[in-house]
Amino acid sequence: MLFTLLILVQIWALAQAWLLPTQDIDQNLQYIMLGIAYSTFFVLLLAHFANRNALNKLIITLIVGGTIQAFIGAATVLNLIDPLFTSLANQPSAHGTYINRNHFAGYLLMTIALAIGLLLAQRDNRDWSWKNLIELLTSYKMLIRLALIIMVIGLVMSHSRMGNAAFVIALSIIGAFFILKTATHRIRNSLLLLSFILIDIMIISQFFGLEQLKDRLTQTQITVSEQQGKLLLTINDLRSPINQNSVQLLEQAPFVGKGAGSFENAFKPLAGPNYGGRIDHAHNDYLEFWIEYGVIGILPLGVFLLGALGMAIKAIRNQKSTYRSGIGLGSSMALIAIALHSATDFNLHIPANALTLISVCAIAVLAAMHKNPKHRRSAE
Repeated sequence: MLFTLLILVQIWALAQAWLLPTQDIDQNLQYIMLGIAYSTFFVLLLAHFANRNALNKLIITLIVGGTIQAFIGAATVLNLIDPLFTSLANQPSAHGTYINRNHFAGYLLMTIALAIGLLLAQRDNRDWSWKNLIELLTSYKMLIRLALIIMVIGLVMSHSRMGNAAFVIALSIIGAFFILKTATHRIRNSLLLLSFILIDIMIISQFFGLEQLKDRLTQTQITVSEQQGKLLLTINDLRSPINQNSVQLLEQAPFVGKGAGSFENAFKPLAGPNYGGRIDHAHNDYLEFWIEYGVIGILPLGVFLLGALGMAIKAIRNQKSTYRSGIGLGSSMALIAIALHSATDFNLHIPANALTLISVCAIAVLAAMHKNPKHRRSAE
């Protein structure tokens, strides 16, 4: 079902290329090929990681990738980077191997969420004891916790306003839902989730750029005004005028769109000298997808993402399996966090982040449907 929705998006993009006066046929075809690759990747993930052991390897691989990115990002700011990466050194904000720090933050949002989910999936429901605590401190869970700390440091050092806000909001929403739906060890789970905010952000991040992030947040000015009977939301950076002008493109073809990948060419008449004559993205994935694909194209894409989120929430509600509920929490938190962040940036137009999102969607489905080799005949 979800795969079919992805294919429908690609069929519509192909129809745009052949039937509509699209703005950029080359970009249109490139986006079709990317879309087919994403769709195929989704199916391959479902086929090859349906086993619980394999699913763990997939999640750990993504966590390792996030940890490496966060380490490189922090090292560039702290001038600890290897000479091989001297071109990335002496940067005021962490961005890893990404050009844009916000895309770096978007990637970390998803890998951080998966790390939290894996930790909760492996949570021990035994009563507290010193012996159990020592076993915890010497287990591989501490490696995941260390990776989580490194990734949070990278996220804070990116100084991405919406990236950090999306992390806290997504953790609060999904964490509260998880606690309400998980009856066993509710207090312990609450303290664990609370520690991710209090320890990782309020304590550790004090040493790694939290003040700079606070300065960026306090300098952000948001105003609401009325113009020609319409309410306008304005933020004191380049995103607001770009988005306001982009609405003009949206009004030209709201249902059929301008063509996949055509935003840059379509925006050229509106760019002018104030934007340096070139704007390649709208800094709002929802607006850009709507302009490019129209209502016909974004509806199946939206249903696909909501379907993946629904599968993740279904896993959270599974009271019989701590593993399923933990992975469901991680994948649903990742989906909500990147959804929030995409309202102020173009994460989903970056192939690395788009592929990571596809991986998260596959993990969300597998959280509820994977096979457990230890309990083949059970519902777990």
